[in-house]
Amino acid sequence: MTEKSIKVGIVGGTGYTGVELLRLLVQHPSCELRAITSRKEAGMPVAEMFPNLRGRVDLRFSEPAAAGLDKCDVVFFATPNGVAMQEARVLVDAGVRVIDLAADFRIRDVAVWEQYYKMKHACPELVAEAVYALPEINRAEIGKARVIANPGCYPTAVQLGFLPLIEAGCIDFGHLIADAKSGVSGAGRKAETHILHAEASDNFKAYGVGGHRHHPEIAQGLARVAGAPVGLVFVPHLTPMIRGIHATLYARLTRDIDLQSLYEKRYAAEAFVDVLPAGSHPETRSVRGANVCRIAVHRPQGGDTVVVLSVIDNLVKGAAGQAVQNMNILFGLAEDTGLAQVALLP
Repeated sequence: MTEKSIKVGIVGGTGYTGVELLRLLVQHPSCELRAITSRKEAGMPVAEMFPNLRGRVDLRFSEPAAAGLDKCDVVFFATPNGVAMQEARVLVDAGVRVIDLAADFRIRDVAVWEQYYKMKHACPELVAEAVYALPEINRAEIGKARVIANPGCYPTAVQLGFLPLIEAGCIDFGHLIADAKSGVSGAGRKAETHILHAEASDNFKAYGVGGHRHHPEIAQGLARVAGAPVGLVFVPHLTPMIRGIHATLYARLTRDIDLQSLYEKRYAAEAFVDVLPAGSHPETRSVRGANVCRIAVHRPQGGDTVVVLSVIDNLVKGAAGQAVQNMNILFGLAEDTGLAQVALLP
């Protein structure tokens, strides 16, 4: 593709993943932003809502029907669950590539999706066609896709952490534990009591222990690699920080293996997975604002339990950054195009 040759539309540009997409795309050498939609804020300059984009985005939010999305090469849906499935078919039929950052096309079993997301699926035929787009597993399929199901934030951190162990077949697939923590931006840009400053600050709690909606997504991805069902316990937690996911993963080894070498070799060619030296403990701040997953692998006391530590920025590698990474694959660009941002410290 040539410079500024990809015409891009964004549906639902007023949330945290929407503004993160904008931040990344305005720095992308091959993208031309054509439309950013919002029914509620139609007519408002984007930079009025997001002053960090002053001088970089001159567009106003527009009504979806008047946005000319069918004239774009790719449309990102940075919308709540249940929106993309209503609108994707028309765009796909018009030859537009669709990248959904929500969960509408992630779970292959529509009945399971409907159980967890509490609504009837409007477009099951596109679920069958959609590619679950975790590049480190299936980039060949991504390159041919018309509909991209961008993975969730928890599922990205957990799957990348478990992946080398699953592929090597060196753990008990029946007893996997994912203990994960997320910043409050993972709940979205909305007014809800549990994410108010006075509720979430100076506090720490688990939630969704009985059945979080990311559980079937993670189990589906791991089972695909394993070639068999996996037994997974997934416990998410809300932490008093804005960005970041830290996943602590546990599995039982079934044979002796050099874990450090396994991880280093598996991810040696991956631009966005960083395996830290033996004995390391990755921090969420080391990936803030960057499209990177940092991983460390441990074998406490030399026993038969492996502990993997996996950190990402939930809004970047866990959402918008991975979506741009997938767009690059779709259009034959170098995977790291527009994604060279270094994490922010402090």
